[in-house]
Amino acid sequence: MTLLLGALTLGLLLALMALGIFVTFRLFRFADLATDSILTLGAAVTAVLLVRGASPGGATLAGAGAGILAGAVTGLLHTRLHINSLLSGILVMTGLYSVNLRVMGGSNVPLAHVPTGADRARDALQYISGVEVWSFSSWEIPGGDLAVLLGILGVVALFGFGLYAFLLTDFGTALRASGDNGQMALAQGVSAPHMMLVALMISGGMSGLTGALLAQYQGFADIQMGVGTLVLGLASVIMGQALVRSSSLGISIAGAVMGSVLFRLLVSIALRWGLNPNDLKLATASFVLITLVLPKLMGSWSNRKEAPHA
Repeated sequence: MTLLLGALTLGLLLALMALGIFVTFRLFRFADLATDSILTLGAAVTAVLLVRGASPGGATLAGAGAGILAGAVTGLLHTRLHINSLLSGILVMTGLYSVNLRVMGGSNVPLAHVPTGADRARDALQYISGVEVWSFSSWEIPGGDLAVLLGILGVVALFGFGLYAFLLTDFGTALRASGDNGQMALAQGVSAPHMMLVALMISGGMSGLTGALLAQYQGFADIQMGVGTLVLGLASVIMGQALVRSSSLGISIAGAVMGSVLFRLLVSIALRWGLNPNDLKLATASFVLITLVLPKLMGSWSNRKEAPHA
């Protein structure tokens, strides 16, 4: 049960990053390689501020703000200096590695004896309920773990609904139109480069927020904690789209969250069944490959099945 609870919590945490990737990848077909380092930046800024006595809320906002600035740098390199999208992400990712080391003053910042948002959630639930261990049927769940899960679920729901509402506004509609057809949007007076910049700032902010919360959940910030997270986010978005099979905005956003949670559950199940942790990256790459190929194979199979009736 502890493994399942941890997978759900981590899946919801990474769903915040998946929502940001949804904006850049699904709307603008821009895979920002800087996402890995931006997540680490958010964790580094938050951890350092917490160690220096900042409140968890303020430190988390600072981590998200650092992510927004990093996303803006990627956007400016691409839209103003006209650097290739792939290369823009690589440049920012490479530069942020040194920035993150400077911010942390080393490769790791422990938070073992520092009050974090996770601690606040645990204390709040215990104060309200007075229960330390929750029982569901034959399962017993520590109140602290349940509090963190509920807190993360609330944050994801808040940002998911917020993103949905934002993309339905006039500005959000213009942003989506720019991603669908930049030339048409330009003819309507919408600047596609400006919208691309905003999208990358949103994605960077969500990645920074993910790093900030992840550091508080795990109890440390590490220079390597963001490695491979872009692949996980892309897999979550693609898997979610395959699950919901709908172009509806709200359902697609929900699908990205579902894909993130399902992906973490699959990884946890693989580990539970005896997967060597050293093979985890290989298993992750295999999951992503299956996620990319399976929808195409299913579509091809469905077309062949319907062909005789045409």
